[in-house]
Amino acid sequence: MQNEHPGRMRLLLDGRVPDADLDALERAAMECPFVRKVTVYGRIGSMAVFYQPVAGARERVLAHLCALDAAAIAKARAACSVSIAPRTGALLMDLAGLVGAYLLKRWFLPRPVAALVAAWNFRHFLKAGLRSLAHGRLDVPVLDMSAIGLSFVRRDPRTAGQTMLLLNVGETMEEYTRARSEHELVSSLLNLPETAQKVVDGEEVTVHASQLSPGDLIAVRTGMPISVDGAVVEGTVMVNQSSLTGEPLAVERTVGDDVFAGTAVEEGSALVRVKAAAGSTKLRSIVRLVEQSESLKSESEQRMARLADKVVPWNFLLAGVVALATRSLVKTAATLMVDYSCALKLTGSIASLTAMSQSAKLGFTVKGSKHFESVAQADTVVFDKTGTLTEATPKVACVLPFDGWEEDEVLRLAACLEEHFPHPVARAVVNAASERGLEHRERHAAVEYIVAHGIASSLDGKRVVIGSEHFVRGDEGVEVPDRLSCRIAQETEGLSPLYLAVDGTLAGVIGVQDPLKAGVAEAIADLRREGIKRVVMLTGDNARAAARTAELAGVTEFRAEMLPEEKHAYVQQLKAEGARVIMVGDGVNDSPALSLADVGIAMGAGTAVAKEVADITMASTNLHALVQLRRLSVQLMARMDASYARVLGFNSLLLAGGIAGAIQPQTSSLLHNASTIAFSAQNVRRYAV
Repeated sequence: MQNEHPGRMRLLLDGRVPDADLDALERAAMECPFVRKVTVYGRIGSMAVFYQPVAGARERVLAHLCALDAAAIAKARAACSVSIAPRTGALLMDLAGLVGAYLLKRWFLPRPVAALVAAWNFRHFLKAGLRSLAHGRLDVPVLDMSAIGLSFVRRDPRTAGQTMLLLNVGETMEEYTRARSEHELVSSLLNLPETAQKVVDGEEVTVHASQLSPGDLIAVRTGMPISVDGAVVEGTVMVNQSSLTGEPLAVERTVGDDVFAGTAVEEGSALVRVKAAAGSTKLRSIVRLVEQSESLKSESEQRMARLADKVVPWNFLLAGVVALATRSLVKTAATLMVDYSCALKLTGSIASLTAMSQSAKLGFTVKGSKHFESVAQADTVVFDKTGTLTEATPKVACVLPFDGWEEDEVLRLAACLEEHFPHPVARAVVNAASERGLEHRERHAAVEYIVAHGIASSLDGKRVVIGSEHFVRGDEGVEVPDRLSCRIAQETEGLSPLYLAVDGTLAGVIGVQDPLKAGVAEAIADLRREGIKRVVMLTGDNARAAARTAELAGVTEFRAEMLPEEKHAYVQQLKAEGARVIMVGDGVNDSPALSLADVGIAMGAGTAVAKEVADITMASTNLHALVQLRRLSVQLMARMDASYARVLGFNSLLLAGGIAGAIQPQTSSLLHNASTIAFSAQNVRRYAV
């Protein structure tokens, strides 16, 4: 122990920590629940640890840190192998190297030798500029080449050397700022949880995906994610692979076929043998997401980039006018030293990366900054009901047996069918049977999941169906006498009824209580205050349950008993009316509407298919997170506009000063690069949500 204060301790390590182990050591130390922040000073072999100053925390933290060994570091290193965070110390060393080399050449080399060295260093800028010209581009490298070249034409290699130093310093700091932002984003995404259904001795166990190893067996079914690379060993599934291949249609995968992490099962069930550890496949998915985000820039960011590309030829035109009007190479060089391109592109990119990183820490995964812009501009929010406005863990409130069936038998058979599907209502039925100690043997045949309707199978040669009233009575033709209908309506008032029929006869009805999530009414009120004009709820549930939920949530518009295609058509209608629509859902039946909306958001424990087609996924099930997303999006757009104005204004002043002769070329370069770094640093700041 080197020194200690309440909530903070500084520890001496065994020796210098290699750069490759810095991130891993910090991550391993952060695994203690009491630790809030860790900073490792690798060169001096020291570590500062900030922890919660509560009773017993100090001892727990010390015990955890003392237990860290090479194995713990190696495990942590595997989890953070996408990139090593750029270190401030490394940046300072790079800058010191650039400045030190320049000063040594200036102080100790004779002028002719220093001029030759400057000319030799110019080759990098010359190559970059000529390469751009060869491709027909007038861009920033051409500007840099021209400005430095003018200094040589003026027989002023010292100014050329200063200009190259400033450009190298600016590029180093810009790369550091961008790399730091990208690393923050990747680190945030790595911490998002993923689970899988591991098969152990014939039983399924829910485990964190990071616990899977090559050779393990996992089960995947309709609506579930595939969290690792593997091969199908039993069953057949239709897999949505659009995140990997861009293919919009699901592809069939059967025994012997490979499946990949980041995809989702649209239909069917299968057992998959794990081929690669979850860590490496998740890293691949994250890197793909970060790369994809570059092609999904917001209109504001694209506008800044387009302007940056268009303004360079005008820089040359202005420099030509200045040269002709003033006959001054100094003023011409000062004009060429200032460009809008770098600042416009970098500040916009940094602002978006910061927003994506912060949103990941808040529990969102945003697939491109254009979706922030869509959220900021939206005026209508459409919610699914079950699992979105209501709890993701509904409960069975009553079981009504008919036609000689016992209550436990109805629940047992229903659980036997529902256990195959990751829907909140299905989990409620399975949990209710488990609480009553109702075990079941799978005597039924393979089950068929009918999206937005229910499940069909066969038992002892008889057709068994379970699902909505519309499915069982309307599609399956099961007759329900008026007296039973009245009883069902009375006893399931405000509940979501689940109908079970065997061989065309109603066997029972299960009333599922789907309570509203805490804080939903407040979150919807906050959304209205944030500028959302219209809030609508769509559900496949019956009208009575829908009306009760809408009233409690403060939603004035709702549609009940809707099929997936009807939800899709409703969103299409809203867009045709000119509305900018956010669709929020969590199920397979929400997927068509999610993909059509201006921005689709998949909630919490939603199905993998919903998350696949959505533009944004939310780890949280708390609807207040949507309010935070709206605020963050609005602030991002405001920050982009402010950056746009600052860059144009400041660089225009530099140009004017250079043309007037008030600013020398090297001063223009210094102020231009310094302002780019300063504006970028401003955009690294967290958003207040």
